[in-house]
Amino acid sequence: MYKQIGSNVRLTWALMTLFLVLIVALGWVFARAYNAPIILAAAVAIAIVQALTSYYYSDKIALIGAGAKEAPRKEFIELHRVVENIAIAAGVPKPKIYVINDPMPNAFATGRDPRHAALAVTTGLLEKLKKVELEGVVSHEMSHVGNYDIRLMTVVVVLVGVVALISDWALRMSFWRGRDDNNQGGAIFLLLALLLAILAPISATLIQLAVSRRREYLADATGALITRYPEGLASALEKISKDSSQTRLKNRAINHLFIADPAHSDTRSPAQAKRESWLAVAFSTHPPIGERVRRLREMLIK
Repeated sequence: MYKQIGSNVRLTWALMTLFLVLIVALGWVFARAYNAPIILAAAVAIAIVQALTSYYYSDKIALIGAGAKEAPRKEFIELHRVVENIAIAAGVPKPKIYVINDPMPNAFATGRDPRHAALAVTTGLLEKLKKVELEGVVSHEMSHVGNYDIRLMTVVVVLVGVVALISDWALRMSFWRGRDDNNQGGAIFLLLALLLAILAPISATLIQLAVSRRREYLADATGALITRYPEGLASALEKISKDSSQTRLKNRAINHLFIADPAHSDTRSPAQAKRESWLAVAFSTHPPIGERVRRLREMLIK
């Protein structure tokens, strides 16, 4: 289990480093090609302003988008007790608790840090999961809070925004200045800049999705460490993936927050998940549930 957690953390930071290298490379090539070093500085400034706005208000936006309502303690006493116990075990403050009126079992956590966190679960999750399975789901979501995943993904969004802005401006400059004989970048740099402007946003998105998948694996491993019972989360993920309820969650902008994508039912076995097209996996916000379940069941508490 500790080995799995360490591996996930190292790979996440490796991906972040790759992201920064990509941005530096873009800035250098475009500055040489178009003799405009201001491109990188302006793109970073705009992306940071957008990200800060999202950073401070993303929790409220997500809860409103999901139709979440605050859960009264008297009405949801068992849920409150489970969350309180997991919060104590995880060493984080108890988050605000919300309930979403939806038959599909699912949950998500949001908030920029443990002191400003919120946990939302669907009514379907409360009705269909056993207590140990509910504890597994809650521990997974509390792990996102404790691991500062919302903060990390906000940084990733900033980087994706920087790449997108730089690439968009480079394409526009190549259109308006492509015939400029005074361009000091030369033909090679212009060609390289055009290729990067087209391919960089795709590469940035792939890195963003890869970081998201690694954080899911990390939250699974950390959640199992908190409860000391990986089977609880594994069983919950199987039930969630095989549930055939028609969800009312139609806001695709927040699907990546949930423990399982509401728009995708994954009933494959671990063997089938391994054979899934690498392209389908690369463009997914969540790892295949079959693979997540397999990893959880391989974890041994000694």
